[in-house]
Amino acid sequence: MLGETGLYVTLDEHPDAVKKNLQSYDWDIDGMEKKGKLLFVDASGLRKAKSQENSLVPSFGSPFDVTDFSELLKTINKIVEGESIQRIALDPVTSLMLRYAEELTKRRATVAFFDALADSGCTSLITSELKTSLMDRRFQLEEFLSHGVVLLHSLFHEGNIVRAVQIEKMRGISHDTQIRPYQFGSTGIEIFPRDKVF
Repeated sequence: MLGETGLYVTLDEHPDAVKKNLQSYDWDIDGMEKKGKLLFVDASGLRKAKSQENSLVPSFGSPFDVTDFSELLKTINKIVEGESIQRIALDPVTSLMLRYAEELTKRRATVAFFDALADSGCTSLITSELKTSLMDRRFQLEEFLSHGVVLLHSLFHEGNIVRAVQIEKMRGISHDTQIRPYQFGSTGIEIFPRDKVF
């Protein structure tokens, strides 16, 4: 994060599970957390149906009651302002989308959420889980609202699984439009920009 302060909002797993998954990389997560350079917010309770028991738990403080997007946004904004956050990772937004059965309500909540993240002044990385093939893509509101869309594919080719990355959209920046292979290594994701998938 190059000296910047980041906030990781986990909507699916407890922060300890996220940290355990990140141990395979050569990243000093504990050190960044101790220095106040990386903060975690546990919002995994939001993926469940609405109830009185939902709470949002920053890893450095006491729980906040959360019943919807607006409570999560208030908490994020409070942390962004109080801790001078410059980067936000939200993983995955799919968990929040599943809370809304009615399409119009889901769309309004998504637009409000993305607007609030944009207004924070932070660079935000939002993950979403899609199960589609390369050619069978449907309109996704979160992609429409984003300035950039990077797709990670698992493709079956000649009896092998190939991991491929595709930059579908990146506003205001010239970018590679080809699908490129990638792998996860000890330092994170490694993309092979000169190789083609097929």
